[in-house]
Amino acid sequence: MCNHLWMAIEITHFTDPGCPWAYSASPALAALDYRYGDQLSWRLVTIGLTERAQQYVDRGYTPTRAAQGQRRFARFGMPFSHEPKAAVAATARMCRAIVAARLQAPELEYAVFRALQFGQFTTPLVMDDDESIRTLLAAVEGIDADAIVDALDSEAVTAGYEADRAEARTADGGATHFQGKHASSDGPVRYTAPSLLLRAESGAELEAGGFQSLQVYDMAVANLDRSLRRRPAPEDPLEAVAAFSYGLTTAEVTEIMTPDLGVADPEAVEATLIEHAAAGRVTRRPLGDDALWIAAAA
Repeated sequence: MCNHLWMAIEITHFTDPGCPWAYSASPALAALDYRYGDQLSWRLVTIGLTERAQQYVDRGYTPTRAAQGQRRFARFGMPFSHEPKAAVAATARMCRAIVAARLQAPELEYAVFRALQFGQFTTPLVMDDDESIRTLLAAVEGIDADAIVDALDSEAVTAGYEADRAEARTADGGATHFQGKHASSDGPVRYTAPSLLLRAESGAELEAGGFQSLQVYDMAVANLDRSLRRRPAPEDPLEAVAAFSYGLTTAEVTEIMTPDLGVADPEAVEATLIEHAAAGRVTRRPLGDDALWIAAAA
């Protein structure tokens, strides 16, 4: 998923790298991006679920409870590490890192977001620690991790982060609120992660609040603009992986490859990806209890 210039539909994506629901929606979002590509213009808005880890502690969260809680998200297919961390983490520092990336290298904002998600859910790193953030972002090609960490408390990043938080807390009275997919844990009615606001060039808008299926997202696009080109599911997983420079998990590839009303077959997808890896066409990078598949350079 990339940030593009305005095209047919602009999507405001409210999310937070510390939310397991947002992480588990990655396959549906990848499939939506694959189907419509540059006809969608994505804008990421960070929610900032918590400023201090103590907020989670006060709600009864512990590293053990967090690790156990992640087990119920395994059914969505994204990689997890179920090892308890040393401590629970607030999400504000990660969100600030995303804003810093937006300011310094906007084309890599989503890659930074994904790296932070993987750090949260597939590593033992405590992700409100600046050194953990530095370690994760050092592996993102094109990102100056030191510059990102140094800017986390800068005036520009603070202003951008606070603007994101304020925008994410404007769900009162909207479709997300009506469906009960909102939250108000810190006062104002806010969007939960992930929530998508889709706006066509005509000005028509639709809202998909909270965790939704690919069918919901696709229906929203169909109702906003039927002049778009809709890419069919590929026959070979290599086509899916090659469309995303930052790589895809097995679940993401599987969602992209599953046709409408089809039955997902992650085992078959993974078997074919292993064949491609053996032939040098993709690289398999271990990630939690699964892998990230990256297309080999041409």
